[in-house]
Amino acid sequence: MNVRRRRSRRDKITLIDVARLVGVSSITVSRALRNPDKVSASLREKILKMVEELGYVPDFAARTLASRDSDVIGVVLPTLSNFALMSVMQGIEERIHQTHYRVQYAYTRFLEAAAVSQIRLFLAQNPAGLIVTGLSPSEETGAILRSADCPVLEVLDISEQTSSGLRVGIDTREAARVATRHMLERGYRRFAMVGGPDSRSRLRHAGYHDVMQAAGLYDPALDIVENEATSADLGCRLLRRPLDRVPDIDGAFCHNDDVALGMMFECRRLGLDVPKQFGLCGFNDLDFAAVSAPTLTSVQVPRYDLGVRAADMIIRAIDNPGFEPLSVDIGFTLVERESTQGKSAG
Repeated sequence: MNVRRRRSRRDKITLIDVARLVGVSSITVSRALRNPDKVSASLREKILKMVEELGYVPDFAARTLASRDSDVIGVVLPTLSNFALMSVMQGIEERIHQTHYRVQYAYTRFLEAAAVSQIRLFLAQNPAGLIVTGLSPSEETGAILRSADCPVLEVLDISEQTSSGLRVGIDTREAARVATRHMLERGYRRFAMVGGPDSRSRLRHAGYHDVMQAAGLYDPALDIVENEATSADLGCRLLRRPLDRVPDIDGAFCHNDDVALGMMFECRRLGLDVPKQFGLCGFNDLDFAAVSAPTLTSVQVPRYDLGVRAADMIIRAIDNPGFEPLSVDIGFTLVERESTQGKSAG
């Protein structure tokens, strides 16, 4: 007989109800839901069947109050629409899916005030751990993260100081240096650096500046920062700016592949040949970089692996209170393709 029936919020099914009808303790039911491998297959099946029939929904708020900590790992992101971050999120999900922990996301729209608010909200819920990505270092966020009662991991440039000691990332400035040197080696001399206002973009600009300054080719008119979310549309619009400032411009190193793709489209509309007249290099090596026409040179970051490593480290820190702080450099690779074959390429 189906025992499920409609109930009011005051008459909510509880863990005790499930336990009573199955004939086991509430601890056994909790264990079957949280750590199913610790309960026999037959008993687990019986409990899960009763949970389904009753329509029982675990009260995570009550569980948190009872145990002080929840099973939630909070993830703070600057945006939920960035393709590069989606791969990071997939990696996080894949690793945490193997455990009893759950993931909750919040995004900041690249705003410091929103970051502070979201981090405070997560910490007020006693999370098991917190993963923070895309934050610009600041005294306020640093102080909040240092005061956290749970392990905190920051996904950021490995050269920057973290608030927790746990971090995963790449050397963004060095990656920009490598990409800039590559464009110089391919014969481009008057190419712009185009990016946004966040900390990762600033490091890419810094790497570009290092190499161009050393080569005696740095021109501030070609160092372009746009306070707007990056996109292909932005890339289309931004190409006009350096063309107006520096008519003999011969390329662009872009903050990410979206901007580079937009510039590629605009070059085609303007009759600029890529790569003979205009070289293009992106960052992140998104899937379309290998199939665009021409194919796009880009700095490849193992984004999925970054998410897996970040989740694995936070889980180990949660499960082992004595876990030593780690700084993991996952590395990068410059993938050379048609868009930077050289001004003389035929």
